[in-house]
Amino acid sequence: KVEKSGRRETAHKLRGVISSVFRLAIVTLRAETDPTAALRGALLPAKRQSRTAIVDEKEFGALLSTLDAYTGWPTVTAAMKFQILTCARPGEVRGAMQSEFDLKRAIWHVPAERMKMRRQHDVPLSRQALQVLEDISPFSDEVGLVFPSVRSKRQQLSENAFNAALRRMGYAKDEVTSHGFRATASSILNGRGFEPDVIEAVLAHQDQNVVRRTYNRTTYWDQRVALM
Repeated sequence: KVEKSGRRETAHKLRGVISSVFRLAIVTLRAETDPTAALRGALLPAKRQSRTAIVDEKEFGALLSTLDAYTGWPTVTAAMKFQILTCARPGEVRGAMQSEFDLKRAIWHVPAERMKMRRQHDVPLSRQALQVLEDISPFSDEVGLVFPSVRSKRQQLSENAFNAALRRMGYAKDEVTSHGFRATASSILNGRGFEPDVIEAVLAHQDQNVVRRTYNRTTYWDQRVALM
């Protein structure tokens, strides 16, 4: 029914959630099979939408200046800056925990369970990113969230927090979205001549070539540190 309504991505997510419930049921001896297994590959592919993004450096610089002057809730502003400085996905930033950071070595260890590809991703932190973490530390909560919600220090920022802030700053949804920050990074970094493989490593993208992905275990760490 969900697929027929046109919400293909929701249908895939729904199948995945139900499957995870049944897999847990199987290992705890409450069920014998996962009935969603038959739907693997049967659902229509999700419609991919390009993320709205600013790719001109001067225009993006203007956005950063507007963000600096924004007077919204501090954790929202800090989280958006941190996302831009780390090229991470919005959800990875919103769920960031203090325990994931090695500040002495300037590394953010994003655990596999919070990554899209379900692999741990280590992010080298620039001095600007470290400064954001230092400035926002008084707002961190008791359970360890780095960028807690406005409503409660025990809750993450809402999924729409970044885009809502962009709208308050005067940017329309057809101009820029927080998911588009990664496209901005990719466009600007490619334009500046950085190695495409290094940029892909920064963005934690999985190589589409299965054979190459199997044998290429390079993380390009030194190049990524220099890029950041």
